[in-house]
Amino acid sequence: MSVPATPRLPFALPAEDRAVSPYTGYTRTHWEAVADGLLDAAWRWSTPGGALLDLPGRPSRSGVRSDGLEGFARTFLAAAFRVAGAGGKDPHGWLDRYARGLAAGTRAPGRDDTESWPLILGHDVQGQPMVESASVALGLRLTAPWLWQHLDGGVRDRTEEWLRGALRHTPAPNNWYLFPCTVAGFLESVGRGDAETAAARQRALELLEGWYRGDGWYADGDHRAFDHYNGWALHLYPVLDAHLCGDTEAAERYGARLRTHLQGYSLMFGGDGAPLHFGRSLTYRFAASAAVGLGALTGHTPLTPGASRRLASGSLRHFLDRGALTGDGLLSLGWYGPHEATLQSYSGPASPYWASKAFVCLLAPAAHPLWTAPEEPAPAEEADRVLALPAPGLLVQTTRADGIVRLHNHGSDHVRPHEGEAAADDDPHYGRQAYSTRTGPTAPGNVPDNLLSVVVDGRPGVRRRLRPLGAGHGDGWGWAASWHRPVFAAGPPMVPGLRVESVTVVRGRYELRVHRVLGAPAGSRVTHTGWATGPEEGLVSALHGLHGFDGAPDEVRAPQGTAYTRWALVPRLTGESGGTSVHVCLATLTAEPDPAPLSGAVADVLVADACVEVVWADGGARTRIAFDPVRVTHEEG
Repeated sequence: MSVPATPRLPFALPAEDRAVSPYTGYTRTHWEAVADGLLDAAWRWSTPGGALLDLPGRPSRSGVRSDGLEGFARTFLAAAFRVAGAGGKDPHGWLDRYARGLAAGTRAPGRDDTESWPLILGHDVQGQPMVESASVALGLRLTAPWLWQHLDGGVRDRTEEWLRGALRHTPAPNNWYLFPCTVAGFLESVGRGDAETAAARQRALELLEGWYRGDGWYADGDHRAFDHYNGWALHLYPVLDAHLCGDTEAAERYGARLRTHLQGYSLMFGGDGAPLHFGRSLTYRFAASAAVGLGALTGHTPLTPGASRRLASGSLRHFLDRGALTGDGLLSLGWYGPHEATLQSYSGPASPYWASKAFVCLLAPAAHPLWTAPEEPAPAEEADRVLALPAPGLLVQTTRADGIVRLHNHGSDHVRPHEGEAAADDDPHYGRQAYSTRTGPTAPGNVPDNLLSVVVDGRPGVRRRLRPLGAGHGDGWGWAASWHRPVFAAGPPMVPGLRVESVTVVRGRYELRVHRVLGAPAGSRVTHTGWATGPEEGLVSALHGLHGFDGAPDEVRAPQGTAYTRWALVPRLTGESGGTSVHVCLATLTAEPDPAPLSGAVADVLVADACVEVVWADGGARTRIAFDPVRVTHEEG
């Protein structure tokens, strides 16, 4: 696959070491150098007292003061991992700067002056400071021997009082409950625990139990949001807390889940180091490797040390090589460079610095096998793999030849229990049928990629709340299924009785997509789109109709492009619907040169009643999909 020319970084890195790190060239000293470079660039934007880092850019919805606190807190986390991992050695004096900032920021919280931090209030009032309190608390916990213990007593008392705002106000109903839990863990670690800290920890861990759904995956709240927050929040905080306080019982409970999570999650990094472009907060970028580093640090991982470093360093280098840093060394708001469609409204100039969580790997000392073992291939580089994850409703498909990982989504939707469904809330980060490590979803207002849409009276429906129908895999193949009620932006928001049942079956680089539409009004139509790609990416996106479509696909432009390309083309099939109809197509995304056309991959398709049978051209393998209930079987010829 093509690799872009490495941009000139605004800070120096050590020479590559291809002997111990044949895949990335990166060693522990590279990680330290990147942390130092990021910190140095960010601190150029500090207030005089060092309490706020007011990075340039459009403010978040929380306002510039909260954004400044975010800059302080998130970079402090990187500095804490850096210094704690070095046993307190701090050659650049980072902790002195954060000590000054703590003193200035907590002097008069809530005051409208140059340095004062905003108060921590409820998530629906002034919520973002609660998020940042966790990074401040964790940074203080990691560096307590060299920072906290040397602070003036008054500063310690003021810092505790500010942090306790997180214990006294209501978090958002998701991973936010781990923020007061993290604050409580720090306060208890320095002898300042009480009934208030104990209650915050108990409440968070009780909720976490209810959010654990199996296969190593937590839902991000009482709904079906499964995404990167599993690694950089829902596993990170409880496992690291247990590790730091030496709680063997908690370490075993949460560590076993992390190990299971990494069995599947380790497949979700491409051969080029990229994590999956899926879910929200993607501007955190290489924070996606935090769970990998944490597993290596604590021993709760199925991966060898060399494979763990390959994944973590590969992800870090992937973004540095592709322009994630601005010319003055700041992390931009986006994926590679700036990309507005990747962002959420809560993202501000300092938001990308949750990427600091990746530096948890630095807590492993230089002599740890994570750093001394030779790099080994990432799981996606070893062989073609198919993995079904029934609990979150996800299906992972990897191809070794091009290093692409594809995720077929039949279970993660980010629609909260109390929310209705509305097309105006269409979320490209969850609502598409498939995601990958080489493509991103198209933006709202552009043609949606990877979606079957029912078109009623000229109004296209979108996919919001997903109801999983099962998932499974065998040797070299796998499937996942779900159903949804299409919702519409104009006219009536729903059509009574209308539903779409969708099944994805993967085999090699092929994606067999089968949909049954029920209750469609007479005269309805369907459109089905494939992967969105641009000409500069070296990718082939193809779609081939097998049943229920009107001939060959056309190509539709997405002028706003994706996080990977300035503009994109999306293949599209169309067909008639009405009543009950079945639609079958074959899709592929590949970087292999001159791939065989999809038209030759399937020898026959049989559709009868509530059953679809596909006969593959290579040896007569058969795939059968039955509805009522959904069942999928596959036999090689």
